[in-house]
Order: sequence, then structure tokens, then C-alpha cells
Amino acid sequence: MLAAITLGIHIYWATRPHLSHVDARSRYMARIDLHQPIDQADSARIKAWLLQQKGVDRVMVSPRWSTAVFTFAPLTANANGIVQAFKASLPYHNAVRYLPTKEQMKSRCPVMH
Repeated sequence: MLAAITLGIHIYWATRPHLSHVDARSRYMARIDLHQPIDQADSARIKAWLLQQKGVDRVMVSPRWSTAVFTFAPLTANANGIVQAFKASLPYHNAVRYLPTKEQMKSRCPVMH
């Protein structure tokens, strides 16, 4: 009887939906599509600017794909705000934050497949 109760509790605990817990160690990732060609000098300028933003801790910029990817602390930064400030501060006015479609979100990360 005790084993059946324990098994029931375990199954409930393992299959129930878990709420996302955001704390000081949490990091989110965002991507900016620049929609214009950039070179190494642009890449360095973009990286330096993003690293100066509060909450941003890692930045990768690809001149080949004209994209910037950064990680940030969601408790201290907001990706939409960073992208808006980016467009206002630097000469990349066609830049937009990349947001996956609902179908892409449902398919999860391709690395996990």
C-alpha cells in the first residue's frame, strides 16, 4: 500500500506542469537581424555596444549572416528595450528582433532532436 501511494505521488510530481522559475542566475537569449551588410568593424561596434547594456553578458555577431545574438538577465534587462535602444543609438535602423513563429516554438530547439 505504501509503495502504491509513493508511486502515485512520484508519477504526479514527475508529470505535472512545472512553472518557469526566473531568478538571478536565469539567462535568456535574443537575436537581432540587421537586414543590411556589416563588416568586422561593424561587428566590433555592435558587440561593444551590446556588452555595455545592463544585464547583457554575452554577445556574438555574425557579419556573414548580419545577425547579433546576446544573452541577458531577464530580471535586469528587456530584449525589446535593448533592441529599441540599439536602433536609436547605432546606424542600424532596419534592425529587428527575431521572434520565432508559434510553429517553431512548438518544435523546440533543433539541437534537442
